[in-house]
Amino acid sequence: MPVGTRNYTEPDVDTSLNLPLDYAAIQRILPHRYPFLFVDRITELEPDKRIVGIKNVSFSERYLSPERNSERVALPPTILTEAIAQVGAILILSKAENRDRLPLFTGIERVRFRGPVFPGDVVVIEVKVKRLRSRMGVLTGHARVDGRVVAHGEMTFALGTRPSL
Repeated sequence: MPVGTRNYTEPDVDTSLNLPLDYAAIQRILPHRYPFLFVDRITELEPDKRIVGIKNVSFSERYLSPERNSERVALPPTILTEAIAQVGAILILSKAENRDRLPLFTGIERVRFRGPVFPGDVVVIEVKVKRLRSRMGVLTGHARVDGRVVAHGEMTFALGTRPSL
């Protein structure tokens, strides 16, 4: 299969999910690809309960280009929100019966941004299941830098079928 393509009819998720999951393992789980994949590593996973992921923030990310502004450039909150959602999607897809499904982000509530995230920061993202039904659920997520909460909120998702390409 050419680089950057994916067969959605037969997901090649590693059923053992040996931790830590690196970038390549995450690409086997999520359909996102560079530059839209914002999770670099999964360090902890308790299926149906919680997950911890890492996002390394780098100057090489195009939305952090120093040419944009003479001041110190911070990670856009929308990127941080998407990173939390992607960690949550991995949690949902860790459940065996969901591996052929596609989590669809349907809403956010009570999201607060508590501080900026700069290049060089390591964002630790923890997501927990608040409510999980057969086709819908709610997750709570916290993003931290050096132990300080920089973002938190609730995300609602629905489970759809993976498109066949």
